[in-house]
Amino acid sequence: MATIVVLGSGIMATALATPLTDNGHQVRLVGTHLDREIISSIQETGIHPNLGLKVPDGTTAYQLEDAETAFEGVDLVMSGVNSFGVEWAGQQLAKLLRPGMHVIALAKGMHADDDGNLTILPRLLASQIPDDLRSQLTFSAIAGPSIAGEVAVHRHTSVVFTGDTPEQLERWREMFATPYYHVWTNPDFVGVEVCAATKNCYAFGAGFMQGLLDAMGDEAGDRYVNFNYGAALFGQASVEMIQFMELLGGQPTTPIGLPGIGDCFVTSMGGRNVKCGRLVGSGLTFSEARAQMPGVTLEGAAAIVVIGKAINRLTERGVIPADRFPLLRHLYEVVGLDQPVNMPWDTFFGSNGSGQA
Repeated sequence: MATIVVLGSGIMATALATPLTDNGHQVRLVGTHLDREIISSIQETGIHPNLGLKVPDGTTAYQLEDAETAFEGVDLVMSGVNSFGVEWAGQQLAKLLRPGMHVIALAKGMHADDDGNLTILPRLLASQIPDDLRSQLTFSAIAGPSIAGEVAVHRHTSVVFTGDTPEQLERWREMFATPYYHVWTNPDFVGVEVCAATKNCYAFGAGFMQGLLDAMGDEAGDRYVNFNYGAALFGQASVEMIQFMELLGGQPTTPIGLPGIGDCFVTSMGGRNVKCGRLVGSGLTFSEARAQMPGVTLEGAAAIVVIGKAINRLTERGVIPADRFPLLRHLYEVVGLDQPVNMPWDTFFGSNGSGQA
């Protein structure tokens, strides 16, 4: 059996200790500088305070200053830091990794340079590590529909592991897979990770569906919901995820399955980004909605700003036509520019409903 060390003790990173320890592996959970209370709680009570659950036997918690001790004798590493801390995580790993180690990442999002060129976050993580060391490591990532609390209590969960090294992906799969945690591998590293980032953007828009009903109040009644609205957004999101494959080099079939449509579905069912989208759909500006959620991390909203700005810059450069990604562009107007929701329906589905924009 193996030992895996995890940098970051958020709810997903911690929940994944469940399938690992069920398979007999040991997990060393290293908190970031923001996780001190979480690690202290685990050390003192065994309870992860945000999950509200006892961490599984076989899990040991370490404060950040003890990271070197946690990394001793381990060649399997998970980066569990969220999208806001990827560069920081890479800088920490640059001091902790050794040749021959294998890294698997959880963060979902994208990075853009000033010209709008987009990079998946595992590449950004790796870029913080010196070239000579980076060339002696492997990098993989976990994607697909997965709610942390469900994983932690053994609910059936189907995910995709992706990366550049097929044999290492298979090793990761064997470590994690259980009768309830079902793992597929997909070598389309860019495609899977782009889906993982963009589905968070589109899930924010899914909140508009209920927000519009909230704005109607009693006029909405109990007889009708707003599924027609949500279905159209979901359909356009699927079209645009396929367009992202063409733009960034992923396989066109990758969005049609767990990494794209499947993950977009579960993310659209609820959570922080959907809650904020619901407030915006009810008539608030994004800034007003954001103010009602102090201290809450909104990775989907952050991804909308990064990717939306990049799309506009790529359009200016003539890389993509102006009629591509109308839904993502409007989400950027709503989140990045604080404009009201005014869905550009006539620009969806290639303007003729075929989806061949």
